[in-house]
Amino acid sequence: MSLKITLKPGERIIIDGAVVTNSDSTSNLIIENNVPILRQKNIMSPHEADSPCRRIYFVIQLMYVDAENLEKYHNIYWHLVRDLVEAAPSVLNRIDQISELILNEEYYPALKLARKLIEYEQEAINSVPECSCRVSGG
Repeated sequence: MSLKITLKPGERIIIDGAVVTNSDSTSNLIIENNVPILRQKNIMSPHEADSPCRRIYFVIQLMYVDAENLEKYHNIYWHLVRDLVEAAPSVLNRIDQISELILNEEYYPALKLARKLIEYEQEAINSVPECSCRVSGG
């Protein structure tokens, strides 16, 4: 079964590890085989991986698009996950679900769950009240 993708002008997409940028007009692509594909809205750049959950998303993204280096990315993932669960045990259930998908080499569904993990992390950050206290040096 083929997949039809419509790209907006200037939109980027990763197809089997290749970064493709559309020209200045709308384009339609038909992907006729099963390859890793990430649309621009799902692509995270290295500088955007600026929190524990975002780093986990980023390394899963690398697993998905760069199969040649899976062992390296798996090692990074397990270290990141261990550190996150130690710091925030409340994420364990979510991490277990993502990890099961990774062990089954289902990287795209793992990315979708990792996106929810980022949302959870952001909600936690947003729920912390701002401190108006002053600390004086002394």
